[in-house]
Amino acid sequence: MKKAIYSFIYYRILGWKIDVTVPNYDKCVVCAAPHTANFDLIIGKLFYGVIGGKTSFMMKKEWFFFPLGLFFKAVGGIPVDRSRNNSLVDQMAKRFEESKKFHLAITPEGTRKPNANWKKGFYFIALKAQVPIVLIGIDYEKKTITSTKSIIPSGDIDKDMKEIKLYFKDFKGKNPENFLLGKI
Repeated sequence: MKKAIYSFIYYRILGWKIDVTVPNYDKCVVCAAPHTANFDLIIGKLFYGVIGGKTSFMMKKEWFFFPLGLFFKAVGGIPVDRSRNNSLVDQMAKRFEESKKFHLAITPEGTRKPNANWKKGFYFIALKAQVPIVLIGIDYEKKTITSTKSIIPSGDIDKDMKEIKLYFKDFKGKNPENFLLGKI
C-alpha cells in the first residue's frame, strides 16, 4: 500500500521518472547528488519508497527537536553530534555490521550551498564497512532520478572520487548554480 502511495505521488502528481540498473544491495552507502534544495530529501524519500527500499540519513542533531525530531526519525533520520570528537565513520560502520539491511544516504557536498570541497565521510564509511557505494543522481531538468553505477571503494580515494564526481557531472539540481564538482 505504501509503495502505491509513493508511486502515485512520485509519478502521477510530481511527474518524475526513474532509471535504475544497479543491484538492490542489502547494505550500501548511497551517494546522492546534486543536493541543492531541501526538497531533495522529499523527492529522494519518495524515490526510495517507489523502488521498495528504506534508507537512513544523518542530520545535525539540532534538527531533532519536538515535533520535527519525531518526523525525521520516522523517515530514517539519524541525529549526529558534530560538536563532539566522535568518529562518525566508526559509528556508521558499526551500524552496518549490526544490521541485516542498511542503506545510508549521504550527500557528498554536505550542504545545499556551492561547495567544491566534497566531504569524504561517505567514502570512508563504505570503505570501513566494506559495502558498495551506490551513486544516485537527481536531475530536476529531466525530472529523473538515476542510479546506474555503484563502486566498491578501493582505498585509492583520489581515483575513486574522480570516478564518483564524473558520474554526477551531467545532473542538474533544483538550484544548479549551487552544485560544484570541484577538482576532478
